[in-house]
Amino acid sequence: MLNRVAVLSDIHGALPALEAVLAEPDVAAADLIVLTGDIAAGPQPVEVLDVLAGLGDRACWVRGNADRELVEARAGRPSRIDVSNWAAEQLRDDQVARLAALPLTVTMEIGGLGPVLFCHATPRDDEEVVLVDSRMERWTEVLADVPAEVGTVVCGHTHMPFTRLADRRLIVNPGSIGMPYGGPGAFWALLGPGVHLRRTPFDVEAACARVAAESGFPDAAAWADEYLRSQHSDADALAVFAPRDGR
Repeated sequence: MLNRVAVLSDIHGALPALEAVLAEPDVAAADLIVLTGDIAAGPQPVEVLDVLAGLGDRACWVRGNADRELVEARAGRPSRIDVSNWAAEQLRDDQVARLAALPLTVTMEIGGLGPVLFCHATPRDDEEVVLVDSRMERWTEVLADVPAEVGTVVCGHTHMPFTRLADRRLIVNPGSIGMPYGGPGAFWALLGPGVHLRRTPFDVEAACARVAAESGFPDAAAWADEYLRSQHSDADALAVFAPRDGR
């Protein structure tokens, strides 16, 4: 059984934000770091994957839709997102193979929480949308195949941190490391024995300058300005995502 697990989601190839979180004492001391998808699709994909690979068995990887799309783009099926197509071409073959092999879900026992299921979007799909205010019937639908003993489900995908109860299960979204909606900083979660939503501040000006200088992505400066500065509020994001949760 694991006592403390750090959950990092939606890093999106943002190396300065990732490094800030990995430097957190609670992350360094965690028994395990779980990566809940959308790891590399961004301006520093190779560097982010190399840093995470360096964690070895201290990291458990789960597939996100953007990870799958990088593999597909590399195979000749382009994404609708420019940075993903660019990132796919930067990856080494071993990195593509690693992303291609990632599981949709991982379940593990955590002290104080019992069996916890980790996924990217929902346990059955890597790009479904569920939100903090999704109706209960929607949650019941997307959790229908989750084993009864699983009392906590951790998901990412929508880049906004929250916890809520849904049909007797605790739902945790740690928010996003690299593309936060609602305010700057790198958002993550610490599990065991309870659930703690965390935000790591970092020097956004320096991070934007670094991404612009170090990334080969032609629009790196604009990407950093939009996402590291968190130009999109949670209200904006909820308005965009809401039609996709079936309401």
